[in-house]
Amino acid sequence: MSVPPACQLILDLENRRGVSCRGVVTAISTNALMEQLCLKYQQRPWTETLRLVYFCMDNPLRRPVSHAPDSPLLSCMEKIERTLHAKSMFSVMNALESLSRQKGLNVHVSPSGTACYITSMMFYLEVQLEKDGNLMDVKLAHFGEAPVVCDDLVQLLRMKNYDAFGKILEDLSNMYQIPGNSEMKAKGYLALQALEKDLYSMSLLDRTQDVNRVTEILHGKVGHLVPRNGGSQVCGTKTVVTIEGTDMLHKLPLSPLIVDPQSGEDSNPAFLQLTDELSMDLPALFVLKFHQPVPMSSSSIEDIHRLTGIQISGLKLAPLYELIVWSALKDKCSEELSTNESCFFVSLPDCPKHCYFINKGSEKSDLAGALVSKIPFSHPKCVPGVIEILRHQVAYNTLISSCVSDKHINEDDSELLYFEVVPHRNTSFCVFFLHPVKENLACVMIDVITSREVHCHLQLNPQDPALSCSDDFIARAVKSCMSVPVVMRAIFRNAAKVKADSKTQDMDVDTKQPHEPPSEQITDSDSLKESPSVAGQHDLVVTNKPSITDSTEENLSTAKLETLGDNMEKSNLSSRTETLCRVEEN
Repeated sequence: MSVPPACQLILDLENRRGVSCRGVVTAISTNALMEQLCLKYQQRPWTETLRLVYFCMDNPLRRPVSHAPDSPLLSCMEKIERTLHAKSMFSVMNALESLSRQKGLNVHVSPSGTACYITSMMFYLEVQLEKDGNLMDVKLAHFGEAPVVCDDLVQLLRMKNYDAFGKILEDLSNMYQIPGNSEMKAKGYLALQALEKDLYSMSLLDRTQDVNRVTEILHGKVGHLVPRNGGSQVCGTKTVVTIEGTDMLHKLPLSPLIVDPQSGEDSNPAFLQLTDELSMDLPALFVLKFHQPVPMSSSSIEDIHRLTGIQISGLKLAPLYELIVWSALKDKCSEELSTNESCFFVSLPDCPKHCYFINKGSEKSDLAGALVSKIPFSHPKCVPGVIEILRHQVAYNTLISSCVSDKHINEDDSELLYFEVVPHRNTSFCVFFLHPVKENLACVMIDVITSREVHCHLQLNPQDPALSCSDDFIARAVKSCMSVPVVMRAIFRNAAKVKADSKTQDMDVDTKQPHEPPSEQITDSDSLKESPSVAGQHDLVVTNKPSITDSTEENLSTAKLETLGDNMEKSNLSSRTETLCRVEEN
């Protein structure tokens, strides 16, 4: 006879009670046990059965779950909780108790049964419920502080999102995972508070009353700062400021180091000296933690190391483009795709489908990178510089990721435009494609100077007609949309106009007079009217923007094309053209 999981759990619990109370274990068949259970529990409510389960689970779960990850009682209890989905006060309390014990925290219920206290040595949470199970309030109190209402936690519990609530409990516990006694842990929390106050002071620098969130993200000293309130709901490219324990001692400030945010030079705050009165040697470090690992180049990682003086540990080097592709696929795909994929199809409105080949490069040091989950530091002055490096890296990653999609197989026989994305050096790359009018290879080099400055250069065969796209036009389009496919669509649209004008000239009645070849239309940024739209929502190019000055170093001559990749020669250009032609024919 097969026994349902819940019945099997009760059967096991009855055996445990029999051993502890009677001290004798009697061999009995499964059928006989099931009959006894049916007779004993047929008149009892299900809530009493749950109380029996909690009674038997209480002792083994006083220690952290990490010590017993395969507990069968815990697994069965979770199945029962998921099956019930009740909204009563009793079921909510049971869920909170089970979840808290999983995280190694203590739980106490008030005599009235309407308040649940989740406690540890350094903090406690108070969850208040109405008698019908509806949530009233959630308060958090850190060591030595008065309790405050946490709106984030209230929202999570009202949505019955216990997984996210449990993650916040875990983050709160990790905040105090500093070696030492409670006094040492309290000092660590005091250091974190001092850091947060300095970050808030830096966020006020150069800030106007009408500043918006986007401006803060792009130009603020510390980006868009959100105060800590219990936990953090992290999505996208955001970072959480916290503290973690270490094996070595580090001098951390215990009080704010910025007295007057406006007292520094060049819009940089002046910090007090890190004296013994203002700091303490603690076995901990401040960290910027990411919800998802960020692909970073080796050069960016070295820049952060020079800035903070602390090495990021546990990194595994790999080709940077492979990491960017992996990260993009993880964000864009519901199912896991292989990182070996290098061909992706991108669909845009009013444009043939694009096919992008991602050349992941070699194991060169300047093209290698690693997935970074957290950045340690010990002084608040490091944060603005680290954030600027992150902005630069994320801007570069965004452009490469725009060529990645969840479609690596062409599902129809529609027209295709082929492109190859090739890493150049540091934060620059090239996009190769066939000339829209001729059959020679063309190239757009995109150099991400900073997160707010991009230089571009269009390289054509001298014998091919111009595409009516200035370098300034391409650079402003890149900054406006941060999408390679959208920029390439703009280039091909302008090329289509050039091709149409060329046909019109060929049909001119006066064929005897020589015609000048169409020249590139350098359009002034203040009078630009033709600009591609992002999915038909808004123009890519915004008027009255400062133009980017081209320099001779960024103008790629034919000789300089030979330096792209691994000493590219003219024969490589021909071979690339033939390869793309063969792919298009196939």
